[in-house]
Amino acid sequence: MSSNLGSRTRDASRRPPPDSPGTFWKGVSILLVGGDAAWRAALQRQLARQYALVEAVDGTDRAEQLLLRCHVDLIVLDTADVGGGAVDWVCSVRNGGEPDVILVATNPDLSSAIGALRCGAADFLPNPAGQEEVVEAVRRHFERVSRRRDRAPAEPAASALPDTMVGESRAIQAVRDLIERIAPTPATVLIEGETGTGKELVARHLHAFSNRRGPFVAVNCGAISPELLESELFGHTKGAFTSAHQSRDGLFVAARGGTIFLDEISEMPLDMQVKLLRVLEESTVRPVGSDREVPVDTRIIAATHRSLTERVREARFREDLFYRINVMNIRLPSLRERVDDIPELAQFFMRSVSAELAMRPLALDESDLRKLQAHSWPGNVRELRNVIERTVLLGHLPEECVSPGDASPRNGDSHYPLDWSLEQVETDHMVRVLESCGGNKSAAARSLGISRKTLERKLK
Repeated sequence: MSSNLGSRTRDASRRPPPDSPGTFWKGVSILLVGGDAAWRAALQRQLARQYALVEAVDGTDRAEQLLLRCHVDLIVLDTADVGGGAVDWVCSVRNGGEPDVILVATNPDLSSAIGALRCGAADFLPNPAGQEEVVEAVRRHFERVSRRRDRAPAEPAASALPDTMVGESRAIQAVRDLIERIAPTPATVLIEGETGTGKELVARHLHAFSNRRGPFVAVNCGAISPELLESELFGHTKGAFTSAHQSRDGLFVAARGGTIFLDEISEMPLDMQVKLLRVLEESTVRPVGSDREVPVDTRIIAATHRSLTERVREARFREDLFYRINVMNIRLPSLRERVDDIPELAQFFMRSVSAELAMRPLALDESDLRKLQAHSWPGNVRELRNVIERTVLLGHLPEECVSPGDASPRNGDSHYPLDWSLEQVETDHMVRVLESCGGNKSAAARSLGISRKTLERKLK
């Protein structure tokens, strides 16, 4: 998302005092979705007088693309764009508990209002809603957020964190201890782990336990086209390229005083890696089309599910940048490495998912928990949550997802289940060898006596 922050931010001396009706909310981002184009543009202009970043898109498809790349604090959704599926969309977009949503409802009815509020909608306005009504609803929302923050203790309690790091295994306890130790420092951190292990959750914990008062800004480096990535991160000047109708600050400036989370940094193009290295060394960014440097005070946390060592060896990631971002390294264990945490995680997701769906939680007996522990969980914690959500919806544990036949041999057991096919045995063995090689495919292929291309083809 190209930030409007540069054109919106005003000189601090000209801002109204914090307790006045026109308070400028520093670091707050709002996304307007759907509705009439003229109404949307007028509302964007009015909100931009008080809030640091206000973006507007014409539909939920574009909104979802934007949400993959950037953090948004509040969505204002006109339900005319999604019709009867508005409640479902709100539930899906708030899957992780944020962002907050205000619905402007076309032909509202009581059941829709209740459904939206159960999904966590912050407010529900009838349509047609006047511009001032929406502005007032937004103001009330952020005042409630501000009051909650004022009541919060100075040190972030576990309940105040973006989510909970569940589990008591030695592996996850080691991660907790490391977070507690390095969070207050300004050190750059590299988080490594398989898909679904919770890398962004760890990044948010690092930010929450730090002394930084600025925002947490997350960006997926693999979800933005290489042509746009520089502008998204560093900003651009008016006229820098064809569609640059106004100057905009980038996400590094948006995260000033806070933390920027560069997810899937392994997918960043080489030319951008050079520019990121300069940001790390100089603490300045240069907007596209500008000849001036803009100072930034932003902590960088990077994450990847790939082996950066292997990417460096393949000349697909700069060695100097790797050493610069790998000041502190946190490796997240896969769910296969913390099997003892699965019952607690399953119960935690059962409570949270049933509350989100407003459905009765199901009791998981010992047999159910053993099946969950026997599953190989290639999608890790994220897959477990999805299975629990299906369990709540179906009313029983989905056997096709956690059948005993999926179990991988554990605790040194060299025997595979008798109902496994030869292909299952082969695939599981290759995955285990790859894990033992730290994700290094070339080393795993040599150990297996096959070519790297054959290994990649079989793993697909």
